[in-house]
Amino acid sequence: MHGFRREDGLFDIEGHLQDTKSYAFDNDDRGRVEPGEELHGMWIRLTITDHLEIVSAEAVSDFTPYAICPQAAPNFAALAGLKIGPGFNRAVNERVGGILGCTHLREMLGQMATVAYQTLVGQRKKRTDAEAAHKRPSILGTCLAYAPDSPVVARRWPAWAVPKDTAAD
Repeated sequence: MHGFRREDGLFDIEGHLQDTKSYAFDNDDRGRVEPGEELHGMWIRLTITDHLEIVSAEAVSDFTPYAICPQAAPNFAALAGLKIGPGFNRAVNERVGGILGCTHLREMLGQMATVAYQTLVGQRKKRTDAEAAHKRPSILGTCLAYAPDSPVVARRWPAWAVPKDTAAD
């Protein structure tokens, strides 16, 4: 997965899933699948704004175990209009969950959301440094590294750092 800024100022976040086996096996729709041949070969591209809003989504299934599987890919265009943030996975499931989508493509979207955030964090930092000095960083408390009492928070956001509770030691 990777993300990059386009010339038009939007960002593309691309994900690729490749599934191969080390052994040959028979497949009802494809015949024999040989070792190293892709069982799944799928792509997703999300085009997003710098506010993490999905402008367009495109999915492609080049290799699938069943002939019917590629029919799910066009449904991922329904992700346009979603915002990556709290509730994103739930909204994805509402639009392309179950029989509307593909499990493998859908599961990539959670990791792609992380890539989107990481791609934009540098861009957003430039824009928000001045206002961020007075606002609690929204990333605080989202993982171990960003725990309010972590050394990372103490180093990056000393005003928002909370000393470790020494009473428990």
